[in-house]
Amino acid sequence: MKVTVLVENTALEGLLCEHGLSLLIEHNDKKYLLDAGQSKMFMLNASKLNADIAGVEYAILSHGHYDHSGGFFEYLKENKVKVHAMASAFGDYFSSKGGMHEISVPKEIKETHTDVFEFHNKVTELSEGIYLVPHSTEGLDFIGEKTGLFMKKGDKIVPDSFEHEASLVIDSDEGLVIFNSCSHGGLCNIINEVKAAIPNRRVKAFVGGLHMIGMKDGVEICTFSDEEIMGMVSVLEAEGVEKIYTGHCTGKIGFEKLQKIYGEEKIQALCTGAVIDI
Repeated sequence: MKVTVLVENTALEGLLCEHGLSLLIEHNDKKYLLDAGQSKMFMLNASKLNADIAGVEYAILSHGHYDHSGGFFEYLKENKVKVHAMASAFGDYFSSKGGMHEISVPKEIKETHTDVFEFHNKVTELSEGIYLVPHSTEGLDFIGEKTGLFMKKGDKIVPDSFEHEASLVIDSDEGLVIFNSCSHGGLCNIINEVKAAIPNRRVKAFVGGLHMIGMKDGVEICTFSDEEIMGMVSVLEAEGVEKIYTGHCTGKIGFEKLQKIYGEEKIQALCTGAVIDI
């Protein structure tokens, strides 16, 4: 399995970066595009990297936020491919960081490209051994409240319960590879959800952001306590997860804490232009 990072918050020299994420996944002679960043930047990087995004057979939107969906506007003008997403991905979503503001899928995508989106509300096998796995853990809205993420429900703004978020899971010969772009619902919950959906398979690797970054008085902080990080590591160790490839919303401090506890070789950084063999 080959994973090319088309856009991320950081970049190798000569490439562009933005707050967002887009991955090109190649597995068993098929190409999967997971997210599209917030602009066409991922397409410009793909051209520089000679990454064939025109040959994508399955596109996936991990959740309904602009920094993962915005790039689909230009991409879908040129590439007629189905985009798989959760049924609530086109909802109204907000962040309270820096004052309440909307972070939903851009309106122009909803207005122009709705016909190419295929929405799901349960575990779905997109193709052989390729699954879309939504959250099944109850009460995730407490995480939404804690992290300042909200959604519109009826006429009210309430803490986000992340029904619009899903994992892309690839069942490889050596075990499951989980892709969850922001892991808003929590790494431990996600691993348990995936194992319940696809039983009797070990988790080999996890790819995506872990939503550990925060700001206090203009300075980056890690929003996870040491106890919470140890809890994550305990689940990873018990499962025998060999590699975590993370970035985007994980943050430098959270990354370094995880790497120190779980091991330098096991925790690797995502970066625009990186090519990962799993």
